[in-house]
Amino acid sequence: MPDPSTYRPAPGAIPLSPGVYRFRDEHGRVIYVGKAKSLRPRLSSYFQDVANLHPRTATMVTTAASVEWTVVGTEVEALQLEYSWIKEFDPRFNVKYRDDKSYPELAVTLNEEFPRVQVMRGAHRRGVRYFGPYGHAWAIRETVDLLLRVFPVRTCSSGVFKRAQQVGRPCLLGYIGKCAAPCVGRISAEDHLALAEDFCDFMAGRTGNYLRRLEEQMREAAAELEYERAGRLRDDIEALKRAMEKNAVVLADGTDADLLALAEDELEAAVQIFHVRGGRVRGQRGWVTDKVEDVDTASLVEHALQQLYGGGAEAVPREVLVPALPEPAGPVREWLTGLRGAQVDLRVPQRGDKKDLMATVERNAQQALALHKTKRASDLTTRSRALQEIADALELDSIPLRIECFDISHLQGDDVVASMVVFEDGLARKSEYRRFQIKGFVGQDDVRSMHEVISRRFRRYLAEREQTGEWVVPEQAGSEEDDPQAPGGPVDPETGRPRRFAYPPQLLVVDGGRPQVAAARRALDELGIDDVALCGLAKRLEEVWLPGQEDPVVLPRSSEGLYLLQRVRDEAHRFAIGYQRGKRAKRFTAGGLDAVPGLGETRRTALLKHFGSLKKLRGATVEEICAVPGIGRRTAETVVEALASRPSAAFAVNTATGEIMEDGAPDRSTADQGALDKGAETP
Repeated sequence: MPDPSTYRPAPGAIPLSPGVYRFRDEHGRVIYVGKAKSLRPRLSSYFQDVANLHPRTATMVTTAASVEWTVVGTEVEALQLEYSWIKEFDPRFNVKYRDDKSYPELAVTLNEEFPRVQVMRGAHRRGVRYFGPYGHAWAIRETVDLLLRVFPVRTCSSGVFKRAQQVGRPCLLGYIGKCAAPCVGRISAEDHLALAEDFCDFMAGRTGNYLRRLEEQMREAAAELEYERAGRLRDDIEALKRAMEKNAVVLADGTDADLLALAEDELEAAVQIFHVRGGRVRGQRGWVTDKVEDVDTASLVEHALQQLYGGGAEAVPREVLVPALPEPAGPVREWLTGLRGAQVDLRVPQRGDKKDLMATVERNAQQALALHKTKRASDLTTRSRALQEIADALELDSIPLRIECFDISHLQGDDVVASMVVFEDGLARKSEYRRFQIKGFVGQDDVRSMHEVISRRFRRYLAEREQTGEWVVPEQAGSEEDDPQAPGGPVDPETGRPRRFAYPPQLLVVDGGRPQVAAARRALDELGIDDVALCGLAKRLEEVWLPGQEDPVVLPRSSEGLYLLQRVRDEAHRFAIGYQRGKRAKRFTAGGLDAVPGLGETRRTALLKHFGSLKKLRGATVEEICAVPGIGRRTAETVVEALASRPSAAFAVNTATGEIMEDGAPDRSTADQGALDKGAETP
């Protein structure tokens, strides 16, 4: 465990300016990102006696091996840079809000000739009017279904709209009166736009005048003895009132505001947000976070605001009401104002309706935290317990923070592939998943395949370590010459991301029993690697096998450690199966030659091997095709005719293996550089 004094910056080396700092571990990975209005006192606070630090802070500084910083001009720039680095590096010691999915919103595409009402997620688009967000998409559809009776705005997709224009017949909604059918000219573009604007006005809270106008029209129709029209207007009014009941008025002044409240304990914090638009609660969302760093309520509020508005998906309202102001509040308020393009009032409500609504939001946060705890113990606590149980059962020297698992997949010996999945801190690290294509042989030999894939993975690790050199902790932190992202480190200087196999795991898991474990151990011994723990998980009885052991380690069925190993193994199996199925499907299509009469798999492969790609084969003459061994003139004529009648396909063949691949893809025929590293895939 590193001693913080070994990488403490020299006295006076840290500037007094605002900036953002990063702590890195011994492998160069960023494990914590922070900001400060003055870097020197903030960073100096980390290098006091470890016993005086908060337990989580002490764990962070003893895990780190270096610290670096970047000076910025203002505290607002520091806030923006901190958010960008947290998103880029995903540091394990920073607060991480879970359930950061994009919430659905009701959108009206006023930028189109015929505006459409639809459910949208993600970043806001120019010219589209948004309402929400809502907790569920079905809540939006219920509201829209009620309002379409009064505002029959188009809701169909562009494809359905164009088809209706072509055939001159509207869809079902046009027949039942829930669409004005602009596709067939029942309403002009100008009138349909006015209808969409009325819909937006109603959703924005301007409902009173519209309801009064409908009631007046209903009375006039009744006075003129037009009872059917009056009945329709009466039903329209009832539908609008039911829609209004779903969004009760909470603030009489038509306020646009977001209210954020927290409920927290020593380990976790729950965040609840109410979106109030036009004085009505239009949406609600919430997160739960593990307090992996030592943070107070003000810091949690700041992190929540970064999470909510930093990605640009959420519009900033005029008011943002919080339980505690960030310290300092000025940079955050200035940052929000810049995002909105107008003044934002960031404050703590003190009295009146807004304070009462804040109390309601806080009660929701408390209930969310209690519900989270009743479902399961803290994720962080559970993961820590699982890792500790694995370390105890396997008698490891330290907790396996990085676990890699390998699995072999094939179909009766064909298309043999392997997968590598990575779990860090008990969570899947999908950006570091890898796929392997077994090329040394063909057959149902999982043991031999496991030996090959382990050898290739760690041979690549040794090659990268030899190429880049062991990463040495910078003696003078903050100096450009000793930047861990320089060519001598495990971080690629071109992309700024970790090299593919730069980090060894603390625990290597293979899918299988004693034979697979023995094969993996043999591969590690051949490469001289003795600092990586190894085990295998057999499917039948879920036994954990260790190299050289006659009997397996049996973990209790209720063990969190066994549950984590099962998750890792199942994820490796899923990833391998997906890759193997994709390869098999591609092989069976054979680049579009599979339907040529009289052309079997052997001759298809021979043709593609000879010409190298389907594009070149398509341009070949009958005489050139006849030059391929085993291809006669009649078959060559059939191939030319078939390719001329089919659309161009983009497939080629690996000249060393016969594998069908996309035309233009690199020829990965070298044994170790082969498909070892087709790159990361995030399923």
